[in-house]
Amino acid sequence: MNYLTVEKLSKTYGEKLLFQEITFGLEKGQKSALIAKNGTGKSTLLNIIAGIEQPDEGQVVIRKDITVSYLSQIDDFADETSVLDTIFDTDTPEIRAVREYETCLALAGEGVAIDPELEERMHRAIDEMDRLNAWDFENKAKEILSKFGIHDILKSVGELSGGQRKKTALAKTLIADTDLLILDEPTNHLDIEMIEWMESYLTHANVTLLMVTHDRHFLDQVCNDIFEIENGKLYHYRGKYDYYLEKKAERITMENTEHEKLKQLYLKELEWVHTSPQARTSKSRARIQGFEQLKEAVSRKVEKQAEGFHVEPERIGNKILEINNLDFSYGDHVLIDDFSYIFKRGEKCGIVGPNGTGKSTFLKLIMGLLKPNGGKIVAGQTIQFGYYSQEGMQIKGNRRIIDIVKEQAEVIRTETGNYVGASQFLNHFGFKYEQQYTYFEDLSGGEKRKLYLLITLMRNPNFLILDEPTNDFDIDTLNKIEDLLYHFPGCVLIVSHDRWFMNKIVDHIFVFNGDGKIKDFYGNYTDYKLARDKELRIEKKAEKLQRKTETKETKTSKRDTSNKLTFKEKKEFDELGLEIDALEKEKKELLEKMNSGTGNGEELVTWSQRYQEVSDLLDEKSMRWLELSEREA
Repeated sequence: MNYLTVEKLSKTYGEKLLFQEITFGLEKGQKSALIAKNGTGKSTLLNIIAGIEQPDEGQVVIRKDITVSYLSQIDDFADETSVLDTIFDTDTPEIRAVREYETCLALAGEGVAIDPELEERMHRAIDEMDRLNAWDFENKAKEILSKFGIHDILKSVGELSGGQRKKTALAKTLIADTDLLILDEPTNHLDIEMIEWMESYLTHANVTLLMVTHDRHFLDQVCNDIFEIENGKLYHYRGKYDYYLEKKAERITMENTEHEKLKQLYLKELEWVHTSPQARTSKSRARIQGFEQLKEAVSRKVEKQAEGFHVEPERIGNKILEINNLDFSYGDHVLIDDFSYIFKRGEKCGIVGPNGTGKSTFLKLIMGLLKPNGGKIVAGQTIQFGYYSQEGMQIKGNRRIIDIVKEQAEVIRTETGNYVGASQFLNHFGFKYEQQYTYFEDLSGGEKRKLYLLITLMRNPNFLILDEPTNDFDIDTLNKIEDLLYHFPGCVLIVSHDRWFMNKIVDHIFVFNGDGKIKDFYGNYTDYKLARDKELRIEKKAEKLQRKTETKETKTSKRDTSNKLTFKEKKEFDELGLEIDALEKEKKELLEKMNSGTGNGEELVTWSQRYQEVSDLLDEKSMRWLELSEREA
């Protein structure tokens, strides 16, 4: 069943062609990724499909009886609107009911006095949830909100940070009961645990998906085919990311071969044009027309396999970096507790852990931007750090890119001993020669971060410290940076949520668990995750085995003692029967009260709490009664 059809779509901005006459479709259940270099039309295409922008030519057809949800890179939330109203603004009966119910609960949780009006409102909300059978949907919403750390749903959107706004937008998109899901960079601002949860969620969700992402591990786990925009054309690869890399390489090789053949034919025809008299026959005119078409084909750009630039760092001595008994806290919040480590030559180490566990703080301590509470950090005399921070690069005055770069280095020394010019280096990483004369303030946020990273690399450091260097980079740029870092002979310390990037670069990992302890794991991220999952399975098996052993020991102990109850146990057995009867009666009465609609809000809360207490007591006393009854029998 076809959900989406894109027919002969074209779009230009000024003189820049984004894509021309591209055609593709999505079938029900298909999960596809859209990849391309930055600035070549990925987000524009998604905006056109979502109806936000209009194409120059072509059309988009979406099946009429399906629902569509779209996560764009820039939200249009009103700052004064609450998080709750923002997330549940879709106009369906179920979402309206959940929004009203959650509002009542949030008001009660805020300590608002429960007046008769709020009390009646709560009753109506519960009745509507029952009528629509919306409790499963409400549980799904709570799970998603919890995973993204969204707890204060009455807070206004204007009070949120950029990352919190992104999570709010993502939660809203996933909560909506939708058929076609369109996501533009959904993993931005998420830590690895959130990304892995969303990865599992989308993999198992019964939904049709089209997404733009630079997270290759996420792409590989979720999507089963890939669309790529390149030189205005669309290419379709029916497979995972490794399959895409293989087939793209084959395509480029074949195109280059064909292009060389065209060039040879063009040179032959050019010689004929220069030596032949003015065309007078229809046959000659046809040949000249063919020559003009051949000339146009030869002048078209052809993708080439990128050759790497491998920079040569400054010489590094025997002493690299020593960290001895490092402690750091913010008030009572311990981030680093008694950590020691000695870095070795050529070491490449990754740092992983949930947000807020001290990863960026650790890098700032090494760079001397923060002072530790205890311990010391000693760098070798030959160490030259290259530090890429999340805060970005501060540029005085609005200057051109090429001038900013040449201020750092006119040329860059490569590992072969040769030198490349700053302009050539920039061009390799996506800043085309004409763009290098653009002013810094005219760059996008992603382009500014990429320029900052390139300048960091150009300074020929021998110890790179990189804090989230992969955010907002396209896959082509990521591959080039990976290649550079892979061949970098100095030390590298990287914080990144990009698991594919970490697997390619690092040989061991510092794991920040949030309790001040830092675990050193030798292996890449996938090795660590497999080991962690294995540990969790072993722990669960051990707990299960322990419960079985305890149960067996209890039964053995019972067999070893007299089956007859003592006088005290007989009395307890008789009293338990009476207590269980009384508790069951109270439980039934509480249930009737909660369903009667007669209680006020405070009474509803009290009854609900007591109902849970009675249920727990019943379970506890029933288990004891069964234990005594077996011995009595």
